[in-house]
Amino acid sequence: MRVGIVGAGIVGLAVARETALTHGATVTVLDKEDRVGAHQTGHNSGVVHAGIYYRPGSLKATLCREGVAMLRQYCAEHRIPYDEVGKLVVASTGSERPELRRIAERARANGVPDIAELDALALREIEPHAVGVGAVHSPHTAIADFPAVARRLALDVEESGGSVLLSHPVRAVRETAGGVSVLAGERRLEFDRVIVCAGLGTDTVARMAGVPGDVRIVPFRGEYYALAGKAKDLVRGLVYPVPDPRYPFLGVHLTRRIDGEVLVGPNAVMALALEGYSWRDVDLGDLARVLAWRGTRRLAARHWRTGIREVAGSMGKGSFLRAARRYVPALTGDDLVRTAGGVRAQAVDGQGGMLDDFAIDVHGRVALVRNAPSPAATSSLAIARHIVGLASVLTS
Repeated sequence: MRVGIVGAGIVGLAVARETALTHGATVTVLDKEDRVGAHQTGHNSGVVHAGIYYRPGSLKATLCREGVAMLRQYCAEHRIPYDEVGKLVVASTGSERPELRRIAERARANGVPDIAELDALALREIEPHAVGVGAVHSPHTAIADFPAVARRLALDVEESGGSVLLSHPVRAVRETAGGVSVLAGERRLEFDRVIVCAGLGTDTVARMAGVPGDVRIVPFRGEYYALAGKAKDLVRGLVYPVPDPRYPFLGVHLTRRIDGEVLVGPNAVMALALEGYSWRDVDLGDLARVLAWRGTRRLAARHWRTGIREVAGSMGKGSFLRAARRYVPALTGDDLVRTAGGVRAQAVDGQGGMLDDFAIDVHGRVALVRNAPSPAATSSLAIARHIVGLASVLTS
């Protein structure tokens, strides 16, 4: 079987590896960039989520818990940096206690090990410089080098006899009587099946394949600051706020990375291009398509106040500093320096709802990963096994 994978991020490469291993398929990965993991894989904080937030029984909850175990083992086998630094979800006021308790209940329902509910004194034993009225502690939440995982997955694909064709933008996808014909760069390739794991480019490839679907990708940029100098020593692991249950974003948090840096962020502002990593990145075509989607307009009508606050906060470090000081009050403005951010491919339905769970569609010989936001990197190996295990993906 000849299988084409569109997208050389961590999910696409994991799917390619799994397809080759379990089906003996000849796999070809296609990507327009000159390196693997160029977008969401290479622009995230590197957190290996334990599964504490997600609705029990959802794909996110199931695949996150499976994925953590698989990723930990994979990193150990290939000597990829992986460190269980632990996470505190901190309630800064008494009004957040009910939601904090709900998070602890969800974590236990999802099988997250060693979850502990801490009071104000106990949380400072974990993070001496943090403050709050209480916290949930997940000691096995980890950090890892996801770009290194992606590079290793690409080697696995090649060692299995497959190919990773970089600088090969997909220009056309057409299902034929015997398979799927793909024009990538200047090459026309023939496959028996195609699996689209294109992240921010999902809608573009879906239009080519004639299956636009019932959701669209709306790009949300997450901006970050990093702690400078000795301020890095104020955070041992991961310090998160109690999230707003109305949104799939987790709020501004403090994140120690595998390289020793400590990030403050992200916010969530709608980007002006699918790959809009800054306010200067504007693509009028992308923007017109995003705004033309009725779901985008309904989302904006419902949450415009929050959107205005996020945009205003994007203009300076003040909002980031205030958010960080709620949990680590010793921080000052001089401790925060702007650093690189990322763009999240968030699927939005026609009613303006942001899809919370992973979503995979199958249309004939073409399968599309419609929604794979965080914890997709954590879950990548389990997502791959799930997709390849769906009878409709490789046998329809």
